[in-house]
Amino acid sequence: MSNLIKIKDVSNKYDITARTLRYYEDMGLIESNRADDYAYRLYDDNAVRRIEQILILRKLNISIKDIQRIFAAPDSGAVLEVLDKKVQNIDDEVALLHELKDIVLDFIREIEQVNFTDNSDVKQLYDKAKEIETQLVSVDYIGKPSNSTVSRLAEITDKLDKKIPDVMIVRVPKFRAISGDIGELMGWAWSEGRLDTLFKDIIFDCADFMVRYSDKFEYTMAVRDNITDADVEPYKIHDFEGGLYAVAVSINEDHESIGKVEDKICERLNNTTNFVYDDSRGVLGTMPYLNESEDDEIKRGLGYFQLYRFVPIKLKDGV
Repeated sequence: MSNLIKIKDVSNKYDITARTLRYYEDMGLIESNRADDYAYRLYDDNAVRRIEQILILRKLNISIKDIQRIFAAPDSGAVLEVLDKKVQNIDDEVALLHELKDIVLDFIREIEQVNFTDNSDVKQLYDKAKEIETQLVSVDYIGKPSNSTVSRLAEITDKLDKKIPDVMIVRVPKFRAISGDIGELMGWAWSEGRLDTLFKDIIFDCADFMVRYSDKFEYTMAVRDNITDADVEPYKIHDFEGGLYAVAVSINEDHESIGKVEDKICERLNNTTNFVYDDSRGVLGTMPYLNESEDDEIKRGLGYFQLYRFVPIKLKDGV
């Protein structure tokens, strides 16, 4: 027992949550020990060294799937292959960024030539900056026709935008809910100070979801277990089924990015072997919040609010 380290101590030493440690164990990356008279997980020296290796690889943005490959390999071939691929990806992105930098510098030089006393020049400059990806290819600027450099800008930004965001797989629990156009009810509950007594948080410190079905959108709010239909009239309480979702974050002030994030989640799913999109359930959107003042703090810190997109998924047949 004395040579074993408690999960709490490992968590504190490496600034990693106990949940993450349990996840690593579930994925077969580490093993813990348990004594008959001790309820908590314990780790020996080998497990601690393995945890250190995992943390280093995750800092390098190596996926859990690739870490599994590395640990399962009999020699260093797998880790070298994974790291070589990572270097190539970095080199590709750096090359694109350097080219993008050159195009931006060229844009700056063109700005320096603008006659700001000429309203038409200023308007063209504004249009170019406002809708750079769509307008630069088709709009002449300072009398100069569109060229290959301008076309290349759209190609570069498109390639950089292909980077797929980190996708989490989460299980949204089944919960009691009301659904529909519930803005009026929300306003009443807020004015009466009853938000906390009526509704409860489900995930990411939020109670509400915007659910998109094939033909409609509706709000869905989680209600507390002691709430009855009479408390939320004219709405009726129903069971929201929950289930597995693939989740990524977008910036709510950029409506275009919301769709892109959803597309990229689906792209990530298409590249996996275990999950597929479940079209029998709606796509969820939600914005984490605790209270109004903390919302303001989040926005001041990040410059935007975060909107989470939940794409319903299920295991592929035969998995």
